[in-house]
Amino acid sequence: MKKIEQAAQFLEQNRQLFQCPVCGQPFTAVADRALVCPQRHSFDLSRKGTLFMIPHKIKSEYDSAQMWQARRRMLTLGLFDPIVEAIAAQIPNSAQARILDIGSGEGTPLAKLHSLRAKQNDVTVGIDISKSAVNLATSYGDQNFFCVADLAALPFTDQAFNVLMDIFSPAAYQEFKRVLVPGGQICKVIPNGGYLQELRQLLYAEDNVHHNYDNSAVLDLFAQHFPNFTQQRIKYQFAFAPEDFASLLMMTPLNWGASEEIKQQALAHPLQQITVDVTLLSAAN
Repeated sequence: MKKIEQAAQFLEQNRQLFQCPVCGQPFTAVADRALVCPQRHSFDLSRKGTLFMIPHKIKSEYDSAQMWQARRRMLTLGLFDPIVEAIAAQIPNSAQARILDIGSGEGTPLAKLHSLRAKQNDVTVGIDISKSAVNLATSYGDQNFFCVADLAALPFTDQAFNVLMDIFSPAAYQEFKRVLVPGGQICKVIPNGGYLQELRQLLYAEDNVHHNYDNSAVLDLFAQHFPNFTQQRIKYQFAFAPEDFASLLMMTPLNWGASEEIKQQALAHPLQQITVDVTLLSAAN
């Protein structure tokens, strides 16, 4: 079955999850491989089986196919596997879940979460503002549905999901709460000061601003919206082959502010392991 046919089948089965990003009304039909609302606004599936659901022009600094390919390489190798496993452990195993991945990128974390919970036959949807990322994510389209959307104006109906995953993405908590069922689970991952510390030191040897990341503002904002949250620190060393260092360097915005000279020096003496240091924040809606 072609990707567009798989996606059309998904929309037929899960149309009730989506609402029109123009008028805010639930979609009433899937016609000619497009979602159609009562006001006749329609959003066509791409040939890759994705929806573009932002009704205005966007410009994203993250819309780089090369960056997303590099991220795919490192995440396929397992860079975030312990993080995804920790998220999976937060989700009840007793029943099928409807899971939304905010800032799903090239799709590997959501695909791995889906695989970990294969017996539950979850409905899994990923959104990202980057069209390049979503296009790459369609390689997982047989199990997951991806669309280009704005997290500040989610194209989903109220209480559409019972799990929301957010790995390193910004937050729009009122929207997150709107699309979660009462008692639904939010799992947000934020970096700690030690995250990719070796790369920070390599690229910014004399720059303490890049050396020292403080997540207290992000943590405080989460606590304001979800006072009864729990937190779990996840820290480990991830080893990789020298030839994969270029992908690590390319996948992170850390390289954007470094000079070309410094980056070339780093590539000539590649790292072979990196520290992953994050906190998983979990709460019920």
